[in-house]
Amino acid sequence: MAILPEGFALPPLPYLVGLLVAVAAVVAAAARRRPAVTPRRVLAFVPWMVLGSAVHVLYAVDALPAVLRPLGGTPAVYLSVGVLGVGTFLACAAWAADAVAPVLAGVGTLLAAAAVAAAFLVGASDGTLAPFVPALGLVAAAAVAAGAWVLLARVYPEARITAPVGVLAVFGHSLDAVSTAVGIDVLGFAERTPLSRAIIEFAATLPTEPFLGTVWLFVLVKLLVVSGVVALFADYVREDPTEANVLLGFVAAVGLGPGAHNLILFSVLGGA
Repeated sequence: MAILPEGFALPPLPYLVGLLVAVAAVVAAAARRRPAVTPRRVLAFVPWMVLGSAVHVLYAVDALPAVLRPLGGTPAVYLSVGVLGVGTFLACAAWAADAVAPVLAGVGTLLAAAAVAAAFLVGASDGTLAPFVPALGLVAAAAVAAGAWVLLARVYPEARITAPVGVLAVFGHSLDAVSTAVGIDVLGFAERTPLSRAIIEFAATLPTEPFLGTVWLFVLVKLLVVSGVVALFADYVREDPTEANVLLGFVAAVGLGPGAHNLILFSVLGGA
């Protein structure tokens, strides 16, 4: 069975080499300067996660300029936005140390807003823009995440120490799961990731399908996995908060990025 999602492809060699050099330079700079990574600074990366999602949507609808298109696919978009975001973070830490989080969040928000607006303009010009149902999915995801966090905190109170980054991780994966349910069971889209598709196809064979749809099991699995991961991070956050915040932020991005991508894409295309 395939593991990588459909559409996964490396960019042309010149772009790939340039990206790898940029990644190496940013990693080296981060290792040399070792700026403090606080929960507020991790949360400031949320707009950058949305930026990557919006850029990938522009790639999917063939709306990126030709020179930028190789940077918008998977996995190039993760590397390109990551380099830009971390590079901005390092610059803020060097020249605006007292305002890293707000400056980082502000720059990311401006770029993300521009990318989302560009994607919505494509949908509007094509007559397919329909953000209402995806917006309801966002509200539902927030409600599911809140319920999952409350349950996790009651079952395993130590998990509270991971907040607010742990809360972001739960929300990110709730958004991914719920948006997938909206896309497949409501709007008629298809799942591209093989493992996720296998879970959804199995759920479609169960007698619950007429009542709960085909994605409920995927939602449950995502919530259980992310809750377990956040619980495991409790001791890690206590012992090494800087490293734990970085890794837990990455866990959050793995959910929030695809979830935001789903909502933006569904809004732009309006339905399969």
